[in-house]
Amino acid sequence: MKVLVVILNYRTPELAVRCLESVEPEVAQIGAIQVVVTDNDSGDDSVRIIGNAIDAHRWGWCQLMPLPRNGGYSYGNNAGIRPYLSMKDAPDYVMLLNPDACVHPGAISTLLAFMESRTDVGIAGARVEDGEGRQAQSAFRFPTPVSELVEGFKLGILTNLLSERQLLYDLGDEAMPVDWVTGAAMMIRKKVLDEVGLLDEGYFLYFDEVDFCFRARQAGWPAYYVPDSVVTHLQAQATEITDDRKDKRRYPDYWFDSRRRFFLKNRGKTQAMLADLAFFGGYTTYRVRRVIQRKLDQEPPYFWWDFLRNSTFVKGFEI
Repeated sequence: MKVLVVILNYRTPELAVRCLESVEPEVAQIGAIQVVVTDNDSGDDSVRIIGNAIDAHRWGWCQLMPLPRNGGYSYGNNAGIRPYLSMKDAPDYVMLLNPDACVHPGAISTLLAFMESRTDVGIAGARVEDGEGRQAQSAFRFPTPVSELVEGFKLGILTNLLSERQLLYDLGDEAMPVDWVTGAAMMIRKKVLDEVGLLDEGYFLYFDEVDFCFRARQAGWPAYYVPDSVVTHLQAQATEITDDRKDKRRYPDYWFDSRRRFFLKNRGKTQAMLADLAFFGGYTTYRVRRVIQRKLDQEPPYFWWDFLRNSTFVKGFEI
């Protein structure tokens, strides 16, 4: 088997079926592809709808795997990956693909060709577009206290001054090394999984792929952004907290827990505290500046308070 594609569904069955329809031509082109759709105990008609679609289309290359609980992103993806890693015909690559994504023609085969040509690369991510064809940010730098300062202040001068330290890359039209790529469309070399293990199930949602790419980088496996592979991603269809097309929703505690876990696990206590201090100080300044300048509040509700009560200053260093 060349590629195992794992699609984790949670209450988005129609989108998951559409995703599978977009994958079908890739299966015909590459051949040696297996797709597994895991369902994180959606509690709706997801299993029935997806199962009926698989049967109706006779997608023999697709397996549906209902799970007993909603254990989060890492849990759901690991459940799909784990059984295949120990098989005699284990996949050379594992691709994580969101159910609210549609692959463009050749997207998977392009990532596969890139990985085959670059045996030194451990992870490859596609160019991601939104539902209107606009490019979305899909590759990032690892979070640091400095990047948190930039994110908190939201000040153009500071952003330009620290442009090489902020989270966002200036993505071009050529493949380039990056710190991490979005898990919405990410191909992983099996050797990376063998060396660093599966996704960390200590994360419920968010920062999972950041953590995985960080561990891979530490083991000597870089990530690359590959813009010739294109995927349309309708962001946040299950959570809606990062969907720019809708009113901002309050961030759930698990987002803050995941952020705190990443810093404590991978940066240590001192940098985790510095990151919290940098962001909170910068964000407080931004909130005051916004009021003085009478700018429209476009921030998630209660974000200042939620950040404070979920920070290391309040919750400490437990992960």
